[in-house]
Amino acid sequence: MYHVKEAFYTLQGEGAQTGRASVFCRFSGCNLWSGREQDRPAAACRFCDTDFIGTDGQNGGRFDSAEALADHLTALWPVQDGIATPYVVFTGGEPLLQLDEGLIRAMHTRGFEVAVETNGTLPAPTGIDWLCVSPKGENPLAITGGDELKLVHPQADAPPERFTQLDFTHFFLQPMDASATSGITDTMSRSVAYCLANPQWRLSLQTHKITGID
Repeated sequence: MYHVKEAFYTLQGEGAQTGRASVFCRFSGCNLWSGREQDRPAAACRFCDTDFIGTDGQNGGRFDSAEALADHLTALWPVQDGIATPYVVFTGGEPLLQLDEGLIRAMHTRGFEVAVETNGTLPAPTGIDWLCVSPKGENPLAITGGDELKLVHPQADAPPERFTQLDFTHFFLQPMDASATSGITDTMSRSVAYCLANPQWRLSLQTHKITGID
């Protein structure tokens, strides 16, 4: 059984794939925070700005098989030009609590390239085409290589220097959403300054928030 908070067609807003047409599938649940505000102060991740509780979002629901969920997501891809490769992004919450090889195979069978955005604390199933890890605090990483490491910045307990030797193709700093910073108001300037001083890192902006795209 898969529990999906929401699923929708949009443009990828962050990181190396920014601007790419994508079907987003947001799974319910996370291993670092319950999603309830009363639990945030004691959570292993305290700055999340995403609602991942339940299955009541746009195109959300419970799906009893990989085939059923794959059909549901495929129906959200409207482009039939024979040129663009269909692209699905599994996110959360924490998608690796639910994503498995069966669902990845089902999406591949339907012609999709499969991307995942994870906190990296759980092992990844095989077959993922684009793997993005976004570390959260001191939580140890089970995934130390992939396509993209996207670090929300600044995190006092997750300095960029801790990750520079990991086996990722791209390294991004993403300024923390000011609404979740507990008093830190210069996240953009600090991230820009760090990238200028450490050109291994590139700046990632949440363009979906800037443009108003869902």
